[in-house]
Amino acid sequence: MSAPDPASLLTPAMRGVLERMARAARPPFHTLTPDAARAAYEKGAGVLELPAAPLARIDDFTIPARDGAPLPARLYAPTTGQTLPLLLYLHGGGFTVGSIRTHDVLCRELARLAGCMVVSLDYRLAPAHRFPTAVHDAQDALRWLAAHGTTLGADTARLAVGGDSAGGTLAAVCAITARDEGLPLALQLLFYPGTTAHADTPSHARFADGLLLDAASIAWFFDQYIPDRGDREHWWFAPLNADDLEGVAPAWLGLAELDPLVDEGVAYADRLRAARVPVELEIYRGVTHEFIKLGRAIPEARQAHADAALALIQAFKETSPS
Repeated sequence: MSAPDPASLLTPAMRGVLERMARAARPPFHTLTPDAARAAYEKGAGVLELPAAPLARIDDFTIPARDGAPLPARLYAPTTGQTLPLLLYLHGGGFTVGSIRTHDVLCRELARLAGCMVVSLDYRLAPAHRFPTAVHDAQDALRWLAAHGTTLGADTARLAVGGDSAGGTLAAVCAITARDEGLPLALQLLFYPGTTAHADTPSHARFADGLLLDAASIAWFFDQYIPDRGDREHWWFAPLNADDLEGVAPAWLGLAELDPLVDEGVAYADRLRAARVPVELEIYRGVTHEFIKLGRAIPEARQAHADAALALIQAFKETSPS
């Protein structure tokens, strides 16, 4: 018996979003230059987002990278004058598009709902900055926040890392290197992370076309960021290839059912569980990659925000000295 047509599994709301996108007839990323793709993503990023939640504190600052480059960062906090746990958030976008601005609403929601401080990082993008620059930037930001977060009003004893898609890959890698460096993390928060080297799981074939993130765009992102296929075996790009996951931070994974990346997300959750890492896995039915940034149209996005925030609240509570 053949598998059902993926389009038949879409929720009505998700189907409506895809139909509107099809009518808009925007050129796919893989037909654009990287600069044009970034501009297109910036232009469309907020169209179906929730209204930007007002917060008590939003500060822009920079974090130094290992080569001295100042990395733009934005701090979100729901209160002032209170020490708060801290989430470093790494945006998605195939290591090639995306920014603090494109993920502003999501970071506001996580700060508001979880009652924590969120620092969103503008790590450097491909193709001007190819692998492993994004990894270095994410690692450097996490180390800097662990060492200097108290100057921002953060409780660095309650520190987490998170991200979506490519940012989820970076967050997973940071969780492993944090373990190796003896830096305790309360949680790794992973929205549909990329974890495999070659986009060759069954879900990549099944959801290759027509569901927002397609095979051609994935191949284009890979070619911008890490064109050498041999480099793609490195666990800094494919965390599933890490030798040992024992002792990494507990994980919360939020996946989209109709997403090329869903199989590798499930596989990573399985690897973590096999290494005796506490894992909570949520698969949101009938939605596609990028759904968490469609909160105005997709109820599952709002549910995922709430679920992720609850995971953060619980993780920070478990690491609280009180």
